Formats: sequence, structure tokens, C-alpha cells
Amino acid sequence: MTNATRTQTDTGVAGLGEPASLMGLMTGAEKHSPAATSTLDALWVLYDRVLRVSPGTVEDPRRDRFLLSKGHGPMAYYAVLAAKGFFPRAWLSGFGTYDSPLGHHPDRTLVPGAEIGSGSLGHGLPLAVGTALGLRAQRLDDPAVWVLVGDAELDEGSNHEAIAYAGAVGLSRLHTLVIDNSSATHGRHGGIAARFEAAGWSVVTVNGRDHEALYGAFTAPHPGRPHAVVAQVEPKNTGAPEVA
Repeated sequence: MTNATRTQTDTGVAGLGEPASLMGLMTGAEKHSPAATSTLDALWVLYDRVLRVSPGTVEDPRRDRFLLSKGHGPMAYYAVLAAKGFFPRAWLSGFGTYDSPLGHHPDRTLVPGAEIGSGSLGHGLPLAVGTALGLRAQRLDDPAVWVLVGDAELDEGSNHEAIAYAGAVGLSRLHTLVIDNSSATHGRHGGIAARFEAAGWSVVTVNGRDHEALYGAFTAPHPGRPHAVVAQVEPKNTGAPEVA
């Protein structure tokens, strides 16, 4: 493990070390702080231990692709990208200001390492399906495509179509990470995993604060099928731990 990896599980963002400290540099009237803190653990495990992409390979067609659909709370994403050297850490303190490249929604033309502009609910998963199809058409079978969505995004019909289609055509290089903080209007307990499973996906549900559980879920074999990881974190309205 790296020095920035949590030394104790189930303790919220406080144990994340460097990424949490970097996230704390971003201040201002950002109303989506819980949306960001809910993603920090999963994002760090992905970038630190799973994704094959680096500042030097962002243009390499063989790189893994990560698409942040849950772009309306991007502070954790920015902190992880900065920790991994995609852009200078000095950018973080200007988050959300007029001349900063780090907006309240990520802009792929301004943020090094960002694959898509995001924040409008329901777009990322369909874009990830298209990305996986494009790679398949180019016979690039090795790159993995990851997309992070929030549980509330799954209320959008565009995601229902994307889930059904990806399972039907066996997009085995497609991975969906669902951050479940019980904020979906139409959700039900256990319904997220069942929805993916019914469409033919491989699915694992884990504690979204446990780094070893996340890593095991991210790397679980799923031959011939797309893979979904449902990362359950503390409900949005019960006082999610904040970064000091």
C-alpha cells in the first residue's frame, strides 16, 4: 500500500491522508460536498491500484478510460488527479473561481486527465457504453472502460437503456462503479445490484469505505460480461464525514 492509502477501514475520509488533505484545499460555496466525499475512497483505490493511466499516457490509445458521470461534486476527483500528478496541486486552491480550470463541473478541455465533461445526470454511462463499443470496433481489446455514477443517476431512463444494451452485447471491458448513498428518488434497498444482474451484468456490492473490499470488487473476474460495483456509503442526509 502507499502512504496515502487508508490504514483503517470504515472511518470515513479522515484516514485517507494525502488525497483528503488535497481535497481540503478546495473551498467556497460548493453545495455538493457530500457528493464528493462519498466518492473519495473509491476514486483513490481506482487510480492508485487499478486504472492503467498516468499523466504520461493520457493520449495513449491503449490506456484505460475513466469517465466521471457524477460530475456535480468533482472535488474528490480533482484531489485524486492532483495527487497522481495530472495537474499542479496549486490549482486546487482556485477551485470554482472565474479563471480556474477546475470548475464545479469538470471540463475535459480544461482538466488534464478528464475524459468527458460531466455533471448533468444520466450521461456518463451511455458515453461509457459508446466508448467501449468504439474500442471494440478498433480492435483495442485490452483497455478497460470505467464510469462512476451516483445512485440517483440511475433514475434516468438513459441509464436503463445503457445497462440493458451493454449486458445484451457482452461489453466485458465496461465497468460501472455506483456510489450508493441512498439518494435515489426511485431506489429500493438492494435494487441497484438486482437491476444490473437482470440485464446480464456481473455485480459485486461492497462497503464503499473499505479499500481492500473495493480493490477485490474492482478486480473480480467477469468473463464475457460487463461488471458493476455497488459501493455503499453513509446515506447523504445523515452527516457524511467531511474533510477538515
